[in-house]
Amino acid sequence: MVNKEQIRSVTINDPNYPELLRQIKKPPEELYYRGDFNLCHTPCLAVVGSRKATPYGKWAAYNISKLAAEHGVTIVSGMASGIDSYAHMGALDAEGKTIAVLGCGPDICYPRTNRDLMDRIVRFGLILSEYPPGKGPLAGQFPVRNRIISGLSYGVLVVEAGLESGSLITAGQALDQGREVFAVPGNINSMYSAGANKLIADGATPVTSVDDILDLLGIREIRSLIKDDVLLGEDEKALLQFIADHGMLTMDRLCLLSGKSPATVSSLVTVLEMKGRVQTSMGKIYIAK
Repeated sequence: MVNKEQIRSVTINDPNYPELLRQIKKPPEELYYRGDFNLCHTPCLAVVGSRKATPYGKWAAYNISKLAAEHGVTIVSGMASGIDSYAHMGALDAEGKTIAVLGCGPDICYPRTNRDLMDRIVRFGLILSEYPPGKGPLAGQFPVRNRIISGLSYGVLVVEAGLESGSLITAGQALDQGREVFAVPGNINSMYSAGANKLIADGATPVTSVDDILDLLGIREIRSLIKDDVLLGEDEKALLQFIADHGMLTMDRLCLLSGKSPATVSSLVTVLEMKGRVQTSMGKIYIAK
């Protein structure tokens, strides 16, 4: 039994609500969670695929997720059997972070065989759902939750998927949300790779190593910008670190994270912008490339 006190929630009007998710069509009005909610504000990559995964698909999901997590990327998936589970495990085995977005309440383990995995994610990652505690898994809820998986993420990687796979729904939602879509090339004779191969034929970026993802999303460049710089003061470095860790922040969120006043943060951001280290647009602060 899950203690109800372990489950918390955040509404769309809360300043802690994920900014990327707030921007999608029909964002959840309320999110229920167990674990570290701050992971929603880190650079995230969604990794999805077939429940009936082949050994090749499991290997690819596990290893790409593991390497991405080692570079500070949070892996987002749906905790389903197959590809999702191996993506979560890869991130956890790298001592990295992962978010499981459920199609049921955050207190319900589905599938039941993932109980140990769910316990690990609660301890070292985040369980997230738009459904309240006690809400059981219904078929129609899973395609709907996929918009959250893509909405939290900078990009979506489809590892292995058939032509009728729900992962293709996630990829389509990612495109609608302006996210990058990646796919792992598969055996052209395999029904489990037909969907991923079609995504590539339709313009998705083929992935042969984690570097393909890191380079396109600019994660490697972001990390290089937070190295010690004699031209930056300690407060400037600290703010730059917050922005790099989260990829994009609002002024309110940066004040909350840093514990500094709006006037102080505004001055520091202005200095960082003059030094070419950040840029601002429509009230949001980004790492300058």
